[in-house]
Amino acid sequence: MKTTIIGAGIAGLAAAVRLAVAGHEVDVFEANATPGGKLSQFSLGDYRFDFGPSLFTMPQYVDELFELAGEDPRAHFNYVRLPDVCHYWWKDGTTFSAPADTEELAVRAESTFGIPAQRVRDFMATAEHKYETTGRTFLEKSLHKSSTWLDWKVAGTMLKIPGLDLFSNMNAVHERDLGHPKLVQLFNRFATYNGSNPYKAPGLLSMIPHFEHHFGAWLPVGGMFDISQSVYELGKRLGVNYHFNTPVKQVLRGRGCVVGVETEQGLVDADAVICNMDVWLAYDRLLDGAKKPKRTLSQQKSTSAVIFYWGIDRTFDELGVHNIFFADDYENEFTKLEAGELADDVTIYVNVSSKLVPGDAPAGGENWFVMVNAPADTGQDWDAWVKPLRTRVIARLSSQLNFVLPTPIAPASTPKNDLADHIVEERIITPTQIERLTGSHQGALYGSSSNNTMAAFLRHPNFSSDIGGLYFLGGSVHPGGGVPLCLLSAKITAGLIEKD
Repeated sequence: MKTTIIGAGIAGLAAAVRLAVAGHEVDVFEANATPGGKLSQFSLGDYRFDFGPSLFTMPQYVDELFELAGEDPRAHFNYVRLPDVCHYWWKDGTTFSAPADTEELAVRAESTFGIPAQRVRDFMATAEHKYETTGRTFLEKSLHKSSTWLDWKVAGTMLKIPGLDLFSNMNAVHERDLGHPKLVQLFNRFATYNGSNPYKAPGLLSMIPHFEHHFGAWLPVGGMFDISQSVYELGKRLGVNYHFNTPVKQVLRGRGCVVGVETEQGLVDADAVICNMDVWLAYDRLLDGAKKPKRTLSQQKSTSAVIFYWGIDRTFDELGVHNIFFADDYENEFTKLEAGELADDVTIYVNVSSKLVPGDAPAGGENWFVMVNAPADTGQDWDAWVKPLRTRVIARLSSQLNFVLPTPIAPASTPKNDLADHIVEERIITPTQIERLTGSHQGALYGSSSNNTMAAFLRHPNFSSDIGGLYFLGGSVHPGGGVPLCLLSAKITAGLIEKD
């Protein structure tokens, strides 16, 4: 069977491996010069940066691809577990390092916040129960095939849904189960893992911390780009044909089925076409005349981001690989995001991969990936917004890191008393550029948000019900965005193709 994949993001790369193992002749067409999509990399001087995702959970989904191909994952792809998942900072001076271990998390939470450790244990046990009860259904199966709902296990899961906080929001669940406002804020931020608002996203999503604090958080030994690069190399060994700098112009159809794709180099025949492009843009640009699923495509977009990539000429021992500096009024921050605006006081995420990947920065320096959640691009004047945002971010980080002069300082040197003085390389990305560089409509990082109870069911399915042989995968369709879910979308889609 000849199968064409549009887009070499991680979902497209993973699907190519699965289908090649199953005996398909696979061609992957990518508009960019390199594989990876959001999981790509670039350098600024002597500093290396991962372009997009910086958190790695559920590494077994990558290992599984090598095992399917009969290879030892450790011979091609390796990663280390983070002892502390994330370092949290509040303006009043409170700090908290969240460990990967659930029991240690409970003990540290009691010490820092005064909340009984048992409350945290109970909360995490509930998160595990939610995942084990619903995760296999919502994340690993198509929600748009009747065969899913005819499974007696799925029917049993649906009967349990009312007791799993689907009809509450995440904030309400965290206030009920944890109580302490800082701990509530800490767990609310997991809504941002799919670009959602914790004051609206269903409480069922309070299962997300289970991914980090039970399964663990990891970092590939060469940085996040190792994920996409290793899967790409695996595909090459399996005979997958990659075509870079080759955007697809149209999906070709005949008699209700796909027959191939059109590129600038000509027409390519195919028995099946898999689209790893943002589903909104796919209908807009590649499926001329096709019926659009208006309800699905009109869903609220997930958040986007403004990202500052900074090469820093000194080190900060107080920072870990992952760091969150919380805004005081978290709810107001999300209210502003939903209004298409940025709050004056924003939460700041700082990722420093050079803490564990020394080659990512020169000796005595660090590579900072600094991200602020932003609304999807609906025409905002990002150029006007970025400069004052940069000023506020630098002032906030300088203040909270108790900025001190590096020692020793030569008498004749110019004092460096602000973080800005240590930024020697810089690149800034806005939602407009995210759309242009990654093909994510409006720069939304996760396609649609999960801000309503039925969000999981309203995502676009992994197949077209109108066009035979057309399939979809990636962060804008079921089961959602983020590396683990994109890998699962590839598994679901490859499975559907094999059944069909």
